[in-house]
Amino acid sequence: MPAYRLAIFDFDGTLGDTMGWMLDASDQMAEKFGFRKIDRSQLDTLRTMTARDLMKLQRLPALKLPIIAAHFHTLMASEAGTIRMFDGAPETLRSLHAAGVKLAVVSSNTEANIRIVLGDELSGLVSQFACGATVFGKASKFRRVLKALGVAPADAVSIGDEIRDLDAAREVGLATAVVCWGYTAPDALKAQRPDHVFETMGEIVGRIG
Repeated sequence: MPAYRLAIFDFDGTLGDTMGWMLDASDQMAEKFGFRKIDRSQLDTLRTMTARDLMKLQRLPALKLPIIAAHFHTLMASEAGTIRMFDGAPETLRSLHAAGVKLAVVSSNTEANIRIVLGDELSGLVSQFACGATVFGKASKFRRVLKALGVAPADAVSIGDEIRDLDAAREVGLATAVVCWGYTAPDALKAQRPDHVFETMGEIVGRIG
């Protein structure tokens, strides 16, 4: 039997290798919407910060988040075909599915963009997409996925790369797993004491599948 009935993946920074694209897009949006650009020379430090702290540093007002998110989705829609998954991600999804673990994706990105990156085969393995989450709105998406698939929180694990993913998962009662190749620095994630820490993609199947 698998360790969990359901694995809920984040997309950006977890399955999709989007950091470089995101940095470039953030620069464009900073010029358009009047918030501070990310200082790439300080990227190691910035990767230890929470989303709220980073927003304060960039002087990004919460009221602008909906219009900024919409612009971000439009930008990525035009370039989603250039985004690649992390090495080993397709094999991980296939192996978990074959082991009987249901798959879901909860993301701030759009389902359409994610399906382009995953492709038809891998998208077909995903039982539920709950996308377009606000920056701090993943908890409600988690609840929607659990209800739709009839899975109890104790039987599901959230796999993400940011502290806000951990916070949302804990709010719902999910097991928490973090990956060390995404946006937030590994030490900052480990300090939050998640249930699982994955240093490599290959560890996921052995630990939860």
